[in-house]
Amino acid sequence: MIRPIKIILAFMFTAGLFISCKKDGEVPEVTQPKTENVEIGYANNKQAIRGRDFHFNADLLAGDKIESVQIKILPKAGETYTSSWKMEIAWNEFKGLKNANVHKHFTIPLEAPEGKFDFFFIVNDENGSKLELKDDFQIFDAANMPVDPIVDRDIFSRNDEMIYYMNTYVENPLLFKKGDKFTARAQIKQIQGDGILYTALIKRTLNYFPETIDKLDLTKAIIISKVEHKDLGPASKVNTYKLVDGALSGDDIIIGAEKDGLGSQIAGDRQWQSAQYNLVILYKNTTFNMSTFKSIPITIRF
Repeated sequence: MIRPIKIILAFMFTAGLFISCKKDGEVPEVTQPKTENVEIGYANNKQAIRGRDFHFNADLLAGDKIESVQIKILPKAGETYTSSWKMEIAWNEFKGLKNANVHKHFTIPLEAPEGKFDFFFIVNDENGSKLELKDDFQIFDAANMPVDPIVDRDIFSRNDEMIYYMNTYVENPLLFKKGDKFTARAQIKQIQGDGILYTALIKRTLNYFPETIDKLDLTKAIIISKVEHKDLGPASKVNTYKLVDGALSGDDIIIGAEKDGLGSQIAGDRQWQSAQYNLVILYKNTTFNMSTFKSIPITIRF
């Protein structure tokens, strides 16, 4: 006579074999790649100006490992164009990675026609799965834009002596010491409506390189100037300085100052150090959701 305990054990063993065989016969689940922080154009405005720099960003997490990464800009069904054009770019440096930041700049060719397009971001995974994002995208000619913000008349001085102006280095590197007055003037032209302009110093050791105001982290940036404008007419300009009692102000900082241009204490990640910095000019036109930026290397010996 078989004891009840032996019957139970035999049943559990048989059931285990059945479950195991069922799992062995199943097709394993494939994990697809994922993405976040996608930016198609500056401030993710999904626009480009032909002949100009274009910004794309995406953070990737592969299901297994990345096989390939590419973008495609293709004609949209039902649209009419002045010429036949498409653009496809593939990047090989991400192959084999589990996660990656795809941060790319490239030029939209002058021959690209104006109009509405389909923008595709495609990631193939080594496990055979695929991520494909599709979004609306528009290409403009600069002459037909309501605003075309451009950094203009960026001029730096040390203790009132000019050492840099509009990509020309009177001194190279641009060196500042503790106690020096750093004047960082900048102007943005070809704007209208509302907008905001910042100049800021950011240590390169922070590995933080904002290209839009939306990405500006005030805990990492020493703000020199912040200027807002409202209801400007077409083809206007805005700059970082202003006249106070007949004198220019609002665009300088003393290296080693306790507070920045916003009145915030300079401490933590922003604390002054002997280091390589970037002077970053950031502008966003909030009326038309158009942005621009510029970054110039600065050396500080504190």
